[in-house]
Amino acid sequence: MSYTNQAITPISPSERVTSLDVLRGFAVLGILIMNIQSYAMIGPAYINPTAYGDLDGWNKWVWIVSHVFGDQKFMTLFSIMFGAGILMMSSRAEERERSAAGLHYRRIFWLFAIGMVHAYLLWYGDILVTYAVCAILVFLLRKLSPPKLLLTGLLVLAVPSLLYWLFGWSMQFWPPESVEGLRVSWKPGTEAIAKEIAAYQGGWPEQMAQRASSAFWFQTFLFLIFQGWRAGGLMLVGMALLKWGVLTAQRPPRFYRTMLAAGFVIGLPVVIYGVMRNFAAGWSLDYSMFFGWQFNYWGSLFMASAYIGMVMLICQSPSLEKFTRPFAAVGRLALSNYLLQSIICTTLFYGHGFGLFGKVERAGQALIVLAIWIVQLIVSFLWLRYFRFGPAEWLWRSLTYWKIQPMRIPV
Repeated sequence: MSYTNQAITPISPSERVTSLDVLRGFAVLGILIMNIQSYAMIGPAYINPTAYGDLDGWNKWVWIVSHVFGDQKFMTLFSIMFGAGILMMSSRAEERERSAAGLHYRRIFWLFAIGMVHAYLLWYGDILVTYAVCAILVFLLRKLSPPKLLLTGLLVLAVPSLLYWLFGWSMQFWPPESVEGLRVSWKPGTEAIAKEIAAYQGGWPEQMAQRASSAFWFQTFLFLIFQGWRAGGLMLVGMALLKWGVLTAQRPPRFYRTMLAAGFVIGLPVVIYGVMRNFAAGWSLDYSMFFGWQFNYWGSLFMASAYIGMVMLICQSPSLEKFTRPFAAVGRLALSNYLLQSIICTTLFYGHGFGLFGKVERAGQALIVLAIWIVQLIVSFLWLRYFRFGPAEWLWRSLTYWKIQPMRIPV
């Protein structure tokens, strides 16, 4: 079928690739494993488990399992899928001899706007703004060959690792007041902890100053030294994997079994060793902040590849189709589900809702994650029986294509 000069419209359900939707759904559910800590506890507790809360018994094991199997793994998948999405949309536009650039930058502009609203009105840990900014440059490299995309992506990924090694090595030369300021942010004192808890247990006006400051820091300094490099590099990796047919379940089962085995055999020991080293170092600023996290940074890439292999094998099995459908539904509503997680969790933990911020330990957080997963799997599946898009997807597509999209599925 020739697509020449056809109008560009959102992808129809019949054109969707099931494996991509399933993997995206798996990723968006998985990111809540770690994000719940930022919703429920003070910021430093995300990177330093000794900064706040009980770390014994079940709480310790929940943190270890979350870190080993969740931290950076699902965000890696989410970033890879975003890069693949950029390539798919631009290729689809070019097949119809339309401007891929115009469509892409309209799409990214509105994602940036949605992300800014999310970051400053709901939750400072938003990733959408980071994706939108990275996509400006990543789009320009989409036509590179898969090996060049992969190599470029890995080189970009190496930048934060090198920067943190440099920071850690150079700390011996820093002014004492700078070291002390960083130490306070790594493990804040009682007063700072009380201030953050009071802010988020308050209403929106009380939250805003704390949230705006954190969001701005995420979107500027942290973006420049970490998030921008990692997200952008992984988007390029995602483009390479899509071009190779890895993400569309087109490779033979043996390929995915090798991917699954190699990812866990290499990645899992590296991540676990990093956990052991950090505990042995007492989660000290000098070691854990700059050096100890590197094991998980690189190990997470291998474990994410194992997850990809696992999901592709499942998608290749017709007998598991009923199992994958709810995950595919979550993936088709990925933006809505991502934002819904923030709505649910800020309502639970912040003062405009139930005010549980700082009161729920990690074991309790794990139960909340499980409950949200169940809700999103069921609701997403049922929603797509009646509607073409999720609410956020409908808004995003309508703004991108400058046309109100049909929402209901004809009966």
